Amino acid sequence: MADPRKPIGVFDSGVGGLTVAHAIKQVLPGESMIYFGDTAHLPYGDKSAEAIKYYASGIAEFLLEQECKAVVIACNTASSVAFETIEKLAGELALVFNVIDPVVGYYCKHVASMPVGVIGTKATIQSNAYEKKIKAVLPEAKVYSRATPLLVPMIEEGFVFDDISNAIIRAYLSVEPMNKVESLILGCTHYPIISNQIRKFYDFNVEVLDSASIVARAVRDKLAQEGLLNPGNKGVDRFYVSNYTAYFRKIAGMFFSGDIKLEKLDLWR
Repeated sequence: MADPRKPIGVFDSGVGGLTVAHAIKQVLPGESMIYFGDTAHLPYGDKSAEAIKYYASGIAEFLLEQECKAVVIACNTASSVAFETIEKLAGELALVFNVIDPVVGYYCKHVASMPVGVIGTKATIQSNAYEKKIKAVLPEAKVYSRATPLLVPMIEEGFVFDDISNAIIRAYLSVEPMNKVESLILGCTHYPIISNQIRKFYDFNVEVLDSASIVARAVRDKLAQEGLLNPGNKGVDRFYVSNYTAYFRKIAGMFFSGDIKLEKLDLWR
């Protein structure tokens, strides 16, 4: 059995997973965290399934070597493609969480307004993961999905809260059927960074679900159930990237107060 004092590992292709990491720290401030942003290979959404599994497996192996008691795949693309691969890698060593199942569970139980839209990367939308999982619970559900591949590089390049980002959001969401949904699932952990812009586009009349707080609560509940909550009061966080970017440091500093120690680490050399 894992040691409750060990860290939680969280990874994504870039800054998006920081939304999930921050939400976990909000509900579990006593936990230590190791975050890995694979900035050298972002975005994952236009990569092949084999490439995504390769990158995700390398990061998962690193987090397991750090004796993480849980691995959170804070990336919808990797969750849709590599979850089973990482579960197999972890075995009995660590709990593994994806960001799709908690959101689908929350939508089906607490929202269920239709039609529901799903936006995400090409790989996430092509996997059809959200529609399959929602319809397994709500067979009558009307689910409209749209790939929005420009949003991740837009966010990673810092184009948020400006005319450029508003124009791209409008281009994706103003066409049918996305302009007629009653609820919208943000199927990418980068998208919460622009969630207010998306809500504003819909005049705040559409319920927008992002994964961060939903996944954080799922992690907290499962750790508690397994007796793996850290009994300490304050955790220590470490941040790694595969390629240093000033924007990553800036966003990390927004989510995590204090001096962020950021290490560059190439796991695939």
